[in-house]
Amino acid sequence: MDNKPLLWVLGGGAFAITAVISYWIFAITLANQLKSDQVSPQKTAEFIHAILEANRNNYTDNVVVKLSRDGIEAHEHWRDERGVPLPAQFLLESGRLVAIKDLGFSFRLASLTPIYAWNGANSDLERVGLSAVQKDPAAPHYGIVRRGDVRLFQAVYADRAVSQACVDCHNHHPNSPRRDFKLNDVMGGIIITFPIGS
Repeated sequence: MDNKPLLWVLGGGAFAITAVISYWIFAITLANQLKSDQVSPQKTAEFIHAILEANRNNYTDNVVVKLSRDGIEAHEHWRDERGVPLPAQFLLESGRLVAIKDLGFSFRLASLTPIYAWNGANSDLERVGLSAVQKDPAAPHYGIVRRGDVRLFQAVYADRAVSQACVDCHNHHPNSPRRDFKLNDVMGGIIITFPIGS
C-alpha cells in the first residue's frame, strides 16, 4: 500500500500548523518588543521637566545673575521697562511660544495661591496635582484628560522657590494672596501636557 499521498497531506498539515504557530510566536514577540521599546508618558514628562528645569536654572544663573551685575534687573514689567523676564516669566513665555505652534503640547506654571488668576488651576486634575505636590514635592502627580477626541497626559511637578528673588517677589507683590514663602518652599507646580492618542 502506497502511503505517499497520506504522508504528503500529513507533512503539509504539520508544516502548515508549524508555520501558523511560528508566525503567532513571532508576531507576539515582535509586538511585545515594540511595546517595550516605547517610552512611557511618565518618562516622557520626566525628560521634558528635566529640560525645563535646566533651562530655567541656566537662565537664572547665567543671564539674570550676570546682567544684574551690570545693572540690568529681572522684573515683572520687562516688556515695558529696561530689564529681562523673571525666571518664572521666562518659563511662562517659553510655554506660550511653544503653545502657539499648535502641537497639543504645553507647559506652564500654576499655583493654588497664584498672583494672577490665570496662573491658577484650570481643572480638577490640576487642583488635585498641585495639592499633591504641595504635600509631597518629590512625587509628581499624573493623570489623563480629554479635549475632544484627543487624550492628553498631564504631569504636575513641584515648583520650589529656588532663589531669594522668587520668595521676595511673591511675598511683596501687591496681588499675592500668600506672603510667607521661604527659600525652597513649594510655590506651585509646573504642569506639562501632551497628547497620547485618541
